[in-house]
Amino acid sequence: MDTPVKEKPTAGKGKDQQAGNKTGASGGFLSDVKTLRERARKHIEDGAVTQDYDADRATVLKLLNEALATELVCVLRYRRHFFMAKGIHAEPVAAEFKVHSDEEQGHADRIAARIVQLGGAPDFSPDTLTSRSHAEYVEAGSLTDMIKENLVAERIAIESYREMVQYLGERDPTTRRMLEEILAVEEEHADELADMLDKG
Repeated sequence: MDTPVKEKPTAGKGKDQQAGNKTGASGGFLSDVKTLRERARKHIEDGAVTQDYDADRATVLKLLNEALATELVCVLRYRRHFFMAKGIHAEPVAAEFKVHSDEEQGHADRIAARIVQLGGAPDFSPDTLTSRSHAEYVEAGSLTDMIKENLVAERIAIESYREMVQYLGERDPTTRRMLEEILAVEEEHADELADMLDKG
């Protein structure tokens, strides 16, 4: 009785190719490895920006530098309010201002890093900071005024981030996701400040 001979797989070919599937496990929606490698080597100096980047890079960099300026102005305003808060209820409010200031600095750092990834330069110039910021730097006098000014600034930031997210859509999903995460924190800040006003 003859034993059937098993056909050995051809060396160097994966299961997909043995089965006649030349596109690989992706079902054809991914480029083949050779093409991916060739594209990655072109314009290597562009770093994270590949040929498939669909957004207008100059516009995105401008928007991100405006967002950076907004965050930096918020850091400075919150930090001043932290030190200047006075009154019987000032301590917990001042502590919240400090937390918000630290979180805004974290946002600024993330935005600056993304600007560099996109081949731009983060603009930290103090000479034009307030003119580029969407939010204003208002010193405010009373604790209530400080809370109100910070709430106004958060509402401005929320609106501007929502517009940026809508503009980016699928053209730059990495930047969009970062801004969505920052937006969520700004919404939390606004809720916390609104609660402070209600209690005051």
